[in-house]
Amino acid sequence: MIEGDSRGHFVVPGSINGAAMRFLVDTGATAVSMGAADARRAGIDYRRGRRAQSQTANGVAAIWVVSLNSIRIGGIELSGVDAAVHEGDMPMVLLGMSFLNRMQMTREGSRLVLERRY
Repeated sequence: MIEGDSRGHFVVPGSINGAAMRFLVDTGATAVSMGAADARRAGIDYRRGRRAQSQTANGVAAIWVVSLNSIRIGGIELSGVDAAVHEGDMPMVLLGMSFLNRMQMTREGSRLVLERRY
């Protein structure tokens, strides 16, 4: 269960590969997206991933597509989740649809409830 902030955003602590991260729930993001510094902190050798380009709110960005060993939000842990690593840093990790598609999402007032589907 994630409580919305004063602007209606859902920000939640979690981890990638055991490294603590702050996530912003972003249903408009195709994949979990993070900056290079967060990827390094999580032990991801992202330059071994597949190079690609992503259309972002700020224009086209170079990314590396990787598969995460582990991503945890509360009591939910998933493996094999696709992620995009951006060359620049980001203020927090975007919890995109590569994670959220595996959840049942329910809005209860100012709260977002995530339940693992598979």
